Amino acid sequence: MKKALLSIIGLCLTMQLMAWDAVAHRIVAEIAYRRLNKKAVAQVDKLLGKRGMVYTSSWADEIKSDTIYPNSYDWHFQNLNPGMTRADIDALYADKLKEGEHLFYAKDSLVKVLRLGKATPDELADALKFVVHLSGDEFQPMHMGHADDKGGNRVLLTWFRERINLHSLWDSFLVAFPKYSYTEYVDFLMDTYGPQEEKVASKTELECLYDTYEAVNYVYQYQAEKLTPEPPRHYEYRYHYDMKEMMNYQLYAAGIQLAKLLNEIYR
Repeated sequence: MKKALLSIIGLCLTMQLMAWDAVAHRIVAEIAYRRLNKKAVAQVDKLLGKRGMVYTSSWADEIKSDTIYPNSYDWHFQNLNPGMTRADIDALYADKLKEGEHLFYAKDSLVKVLRLGKATPDELADALKFVVHLSGDEFQPMHMGHADDKGGNRVLLTWFRERINLHSLWDSFLVAFPKYSYTEYVDFLMDTYGPQEEKVASKTELECLYDTYEAVNYVYQYQAEKLTPEPPRHYEYRYHYDMKEMMNYQLYAAGIQLAKLLNEIYR
């Protein structure tokens, strides 16, 4: 059964990365769930249980140590390297195997499994869990980061005396900074960005990728100009202040775009 889904997707992958942590993935999934139409809610709940898309939104990370999908590591990222133009991003998005079987190809393949709807219920449930998860990763700047530093994994930092890297900073530490529960964070984002919902939902996936690439460039530029060779004392507060609006928008947009996708699949 699981092998059948893998054969449908046809991925053979090698590198392990982390993703938005569980809280961030729940934020994205909860925003999306609140914006699903009734038919989509019924289909999603049928596959994953009531609110299951929220509760299982980090499942794709949790199974990395399992043998269920041992080759799924590269599904979580796509390298957008320095100096890319929109035409370059367009070409990579159009030819999803151009740089290997990564996030663009994996998500597209899994969405096709859901649209076709002919897999077993368990396979469809797994495909949905992956789509929910990867739709969040697609908006995390370091999952679209540079290949040479493995999406910030090789950029070492100290964050309040804890040794981390730039990737984990964006996965976990920035999201944790306000100390919201995931539902509080969702309420905050929907209150803050609600007036922009129609505009955000109207964007294409490619337009969202352009936005994410701008975020990628800003994160790396900030790192080079303000944190290298050594960050200033107590930089953590300023870093969060300077990055929070961009991060919050990415979380919100990920949720709205995921809702748009699922409403379209289950219309």
